Amino acid sequence: MHRTAKGKLATAVVTVLAVTAIPLASASAAPSAPSAQSAAAAAKDSFYTYDGSKPLASYAPGAVLKTRTLSYHVLGIATPVKAIQLLFRTVDAQGRPSAGVTSIVRSPGSDGSKAVSYQSFYDSLDPEHAPSRAIAGDVSLGGVIANGESLLMAPLLLAGYNVVIPDTEGQTANFAAGPEYGTTTLDSIRAAGQAPETGLNASTRFGMAGYSGGAIATHWAAVLAPSYAPDVNRRLVGYAEGGLLVNPAHNLKYISGSSIWAGVAPMAIIGAARAYDIDFTPYLNSYGLDVFKKLQKGSIVNALGQYPGLTWKKMVKPQYANPNSVRPFIEAVNKLNLGSAAAPQIPGYIAQGNGGVFEGTLSNLPGIGTGDGVMVAGDVRALARQYCDKGDTAIKYQQFELLSHVGAAVPWAPTALGWLNDRFAGKKAPSDCGRIPAGNSLAPEVPTSGS
Repeated sequence: MHRTAKGKLATAVVTVLAVTAIPLASASAAPSAPSAQSAAAAAKDSFYTYDGSKPLASYAPGAVLKTRTLSYHVLGIATPVKAIQLLFRTVDAQGRPSAGVTSIVRSPGSDGSKAVSYQSFYDSLDPEHAPSRAIAGDVSLGGVIANGESLLMAPLLLAGYNVVIPDTEGQTANFAAGPEYGTTTLDSIRAAGQAPETGLNASTRFGMAGYSGGAIATHWAAVLAPSYAPDVNRRLVGYAEGGLLVNPAHNLKYISGSSIWAGVAPMAIIGAARAYDIDFTPYLNSYGLDVFKKLQKGSIVNALGQYPGLTWKKMVKPQYANPNSVRPFIEAVNKLNLGSAAAPQIPGYIAQGNGGVFEGTLSNLPGIGTGDGVMVAGDVRALARQYCDKGDTAIKYQQFELLSHVGAAVPWAPTALGWLNDRFAGKKAPSDCGRIPAGNSLAPEVPTSGS
C-alpha cells in the first residue's frame, strides 16, 4: 500500500473510531429509539427491493442486481470512508430465491487480491437493524451493534484487507437460521467479485470472521461452501470465529432461567419459525403469546436482561412443557444443529468463553455442562473434536475459562486477525487436535409424543 493511500486510510479510520467510540463509551449515549425520519427513510429505501423484469430465479446465486456507492456512516454521521452496497441474488433457509444485501469497504492501495468477509453479530428480528442500514445512515437502538462494530473494521482495513459485510439474516431477519446465514454469506462473496466498483474479482482470496451471531454465519458458510459454492470454497483461506451456537436445543436449556440471556430463547424460536414457516402460536400460553408479540421485531438489546428467569415452561401450554413434544420445534433445531452438518474443508480458529456464571447463567447443567452464558462450551469442543477425527482440516481451539460471552470477544478479535494474517501469508495452520477436551453429544433431538 502506498504511503499516501495509507495516510488517507489512517485519517478515515481515525474519523470512524472517533465517531464510534464517543457515543458507545456509555450506554446512556446510545440512541433510545429510532428517529421517525430514519425509520421512514429505511422503510422507503427501494434499493432493498428487487424490481427487475426478469424472475429472480432466472439469475444465478451471487448475481448482482443493484449497485450503489455511499459514505460509510457511524451513528448517522457520514465519514470519509466509502462503501459499495450490492443487492444480489441468494436463497433463503428453504432454498427459495431471495435478494440479499452486502456492503464492501475497499482498502486504499489494495490490489483486490485479498479480502475478509466479516459477519456481524447484529442479532435482530428487524430487517432495519442490518449492517447495511447502519452503514447507509439509519439510526436505531437495535442498529447500535452494527454501528459499534465499525471499531472492528479499522484493523482489517489498516492491514490491507478489503472488507465485505453481508446482511447475513436476509431481508426478513431470520435470526439464528444458520443455513440461511451461510448461503447469504457465500453469495455475498460471489457478488463482491462480480461488481467492478469493488475492485475484487473471481480470484480474490477470502478469509471469514465473525463472533456470536457472526460466528453462526461464518461457520455455516464454511460448512456449506464445498457443496453450495465450490467456486468460493476454492478461494477461502480459513475462518476465525468465537462464541459459536452449535446445538440450539442445548442452548435453550442452558439459558433457561438466566438473569441476562433468557430473552434470547424466544428470539431464536421466532427466527426459526420465520425461516421455516412454522406457526408456534398453538403451543403458547397467554404469557408466551405476549412475549412473542413484543419480540417480533426485537433485537438483542430488547432481550438482554429484560426477561430474567424466563423459561420454556413459562411460555407454553402445560401439555407442551417438554420442548421435545413440539415436533415442529424439534425439526427446526435439528436443521440448525451443526453437529449433523458436513465438515468444513478449510482450517479454522474457534474461540469459546467458559465463564458464564458471570453473565447470570447456571453452570454445569446435566448433559450440557458449562459455557459463556449463552453458548455451550461442551458443544463447541465436541464439534471441534468431530472435525479433528475426520482429519481433513486443522482446528485451533481456544477456551477462555474465566471469560463470559462478552468478555471472550476482547481477546478473540486480535487473535483472529493474527490467525488470518498467517493464513493469507501461506503459513501452515496450527492444530490443537488431540488436545481438545471431550465435549457433549451432538446427536439430533428425538421428538416425544406430541404435535
